[in-house]
Amino acid sequence: MKKIVTSILLSVVVVGTTFSQSKFFTKSGNISFYSVAEQENIEAHSNRAISIFDKESGAVEFSVLIKSFQFEKALMQEHFNENYMESEKFPKATFKGVSEELKKIDFTKDGTYVINLSGNLIIHGETKKITTPMTFIVKKGVISATAEFNVLVKDYNIKIPNVVGKKIAEEILIKINIKDYQPHKK
Repeated sequence: MKKIVTSILLSVVVVGTTFSQSKFFTKSGNISFYSVAEQENIEAHSNRAISIFDKESGAVEFSVLIKSFQFEKALMQEHFNENYMESEKFPKATFKGVSEELKKIDFTKDGTYVINLSGNLIIHGETKKITTPMTFIVKKGVISATAEFNVLVKDYNIKIPNVVGKKIAEEILIKINIKDYQPHKK
C-alpha cells in the first residue's frame, strides 16, 4: 500500500512539474526603441518588460508600462508620456502572438532557434497585426529571446506636431531583449 501511495504522489509531482515547464516567464525583459530623424535621434529603454511563452500552445506575450521608458533627456521623457503616448490614458503596450514553430523547440538542449511570430501589437490603444522573426537562445539551461521590428507612428494614431516633425521619425525601430526566462510557477 505504501508503494502505491508513493507511486501516485510521485506521478502527481512529475505531471505537475512537466505541465508547469511548458510555460516560461520573466519580469526583467528589456524593450527599447529608436527614432532616427533628420534633426535628432531619440532612444529610450525599459528594463521592466514582462514576457511569458507557452511551448505547448506556441503563445508568446510581452507587456511594458509606457512610463517605464527612460530617456537621455528628462524633457523628452515628459513629452513622450504626456503629449505623444498619453501614458495616463494608455498605460502599457502589449504584444500577443503565436508560432507553431515554438512548439518544436527543445528547450532542454543548447542552441539558437529562429521562429516566425505573428500577433497583435497594441500601442496607444491601437491594434495592428505584425509578423517578425524571434530568436530563442538556450545556453546551459538559460533561455533568452530577441526580436526587432519597425512600426509606423501613424499606424498607432500617435500625433506628432509639425513643429517637431523633423525631430521624430515616422518609423520607429523596436528591439526586444529578454534574458533569463524561468519556468512559470502557478
